[in-house]
Amino acid sequence: MSAHDHAESHGHAHGGAAHGSFKGYLIGFVLSVILTAIPFWLVMSGVIDNKQATAIVIMAFAVVQIVVHMVFFLHMNTASEGGWSMLALIFTLILVVIVLTGSLWVMYHLNANMMPGLHDMREMP
Repeated sequence: MSAHDHAESHGHAHGGAAHGSFKGYLIGFVLSVILTAIPFWLVMSGVIDNKQATAIVIMAFAVVQIVVHMVFFLHMNTASEGGWSMLALIFTLILVVIVLTGSLWVMYHLNANMMPGLHDMREMP
């Protein structure tokens, strides 16, 4: 068995980055299920009464789940590809924050400005 075959059999790729193992994928899957089930349970059981707090908690779980997917399924870490993976992680997190906050801002303003109020319906001829 050559050194190249030995490295590949222990889960190391050509550039020093780790390939996934069954254990790594299983840990990632279990974490993903847990990070999906907890926010679902929080919303369905009504544990948090405040809608804004619920949205913040769900967004926090979403960000953690994205990091779990990037680490366990995309195998991104600080050592792989000379640090470019870390730059990609930072860029992805910035995009996720922009998209999540922008989506919540748009939905809030659509709800506040587009729904007719009771006083608007009484004034209609």
